[in-house]
Amino acid sequence: MTTTLLPAAFAVFLWWFGTGAILFLDGLSPRTFRWSLLAWTALLCAGLAALWATADDGSVSGAYLAFTGAILVWGWNELAFLTGWVTGPRKAPSPLDASPWTRARHATAAILYHELALAASGVLIAVFTWGGANRTGLLTFAVLWTMRLSAKINIHLGVPNPGEGFLPDHLRYLANWFTVRPMNPFFPGALILALASLGLLAWAALHPAASPGEAVGLALVATLLALAILEHAFLVLPLPSAALWAWAKRPSSVPTRPSRRQA
Repeated sequence: MTTTLLPAAFAVFLWWFGTGAILFLDGLSPRTFRWSLLAWTALLCAGLAALWATADDGSVSGAYLAFTGAILVWGWNELAFLTGWVTGPRKAPSPLDASPWTRARHATAAILYHELALAASGVLIAVFTWGGANRTGLLTFAVLWTMRLSAKINIHLGVPNPGEGFLPDHLRYLANWFTVRPMNPFFPGALILALASLGLLAWAALHPAASPGEAVGLALVATLLALAILEHAFLVLPLPSAALWAWAKRPSSVPTRPSRRQA
């Protein structure tokens, strides 16, 4: 139980509370953004320090610390994006008559700096942990990056619930590249690959040959992947996902530019 249920509960709490904290900070006055980002930069440094210190620590505590460190690094990137500090060079929607290829280029330009920051963060974590006994941090960040990229692609190609309501007022122009449609051909394949990966992680975590530290680390990563799959389900099923973070979000005062709708 201590190598499966407790790590799962910890991962769920960190996912839920961390997301809520970012949404809460992003819902404050823009005048507070620099201070929020400065404070999270301290957490970013703490997260990187934890990843560095636990690179060769294969213990249970090492797995928890590395997982938390990777979440803190990811959280900095999310807050920097949602506050508008690290987004992309394009700040305006595509013209209504833009071709699909042009829209895709514009959508990429709108989040380019954010994607580069995520890539740089991943490389830094890899450098800090490469060759070490503790792979929890690197696997955690890899799962977050892969599943978030999948979600972005699906939202651009079209899903029933692209989640415009999670966009802050100053990023409402991003909804221009969201597409509402019943399904897109990328979604089923991405979901199958994610479920297969979850099965492999769960199998490895429960394998008798896994050490306690390995089992806990894999359980943490597997739970995070399961939550990312749940977030994908929110894109296509009429589930009240916003209710999970109702305590952290403030009502929007700026109307959303409608997402592009396709049959």
